[in-house]
Amino acid sequence: MSSAMTAPVSDLASYLKVRRSIPAIQLGAPGPDEETLSQILTIAARVPDHGKLAPWRFILYRGEGAKAAGERLAALVAARNPDARAPQLDAERQRFTRAPLVVGVVSKPQPNHPKIPLWEQELSAGAVCFNLLHAAHAFGFAGQWVTEWVAYDAEAGEILGLGEGERFAGFVHIGTPMQPPFERDRPDVPSLVSDYR
Repeated sequence: MSSAMTAPVSDLASYLKVRRSIPAIQLGAPGPDEETLSQILTIAARVPDHGKLAPWRFILYRGEGAKAAGERLAALVAARNPDARAPQLDAERQRFTRAPLVVGVVSKPQPNHPKIPLWEQELSAGAVCFNLLHAAHAFGFAGQWVTEWVAYDAEAGEILGLGEGERFAGFVHIGTPMQPPFERDRPDVPSLVSDYR
C-alpha cells in the first residue's frame, strides 16, 4: 500500500533533475507573503533530525531590518579598514537587500549531547538550507544559498543576531527570478560511485 510519501512523484523528480540556484542579485520582488513564508519555513524544517533536537533556527532579514543589518556591517568594515572605499561599503549595505527576503539558517547544536553527535546536528542544519530552497521553488520563487565572510566572522555574527555557540549554516536569498538561470557543469556521477567489496 502506498501513501502520499511513498507514491512516485513525477513532478518532483522532474524538478530535482533540473533544479538550479539563481544569484541573489537576480532575485526581485515580490517575495513570499506571510502565509506563504510560514509554509516555506514549515517545509524547510521537515528534515532528518536525530533525537528531535531541532538544532537550528531562522533569522529573517527583510525590509528595514535588512537595511539595518547592512548599515551595521558597513560600519564594522569601515571601523576595521578606514581606507575602505565607497563601493565596498555600499556592497555591505546592500548585502541583505539584494533579494526581497534573506533567511539566515542558524546552526545551534548541543555539542555534548549523549546520543547525537555534533556532526549529525550540523548536517541537519545544512539539510534545512537545502529544503528551504526546495520549498521556495515549490511556491514559485527562486533562491540562492550562500555564506560569504559574514557567516564566519564572530563580530558580524553578533551583529546579525547569533547567540553563544551558534553559527550560520547559510543565508538563503529568496525572491522572484528576473531572468532564467544558466546551467553549469555537473559532476560525472558514475566516477563518484563505487561498490563496497
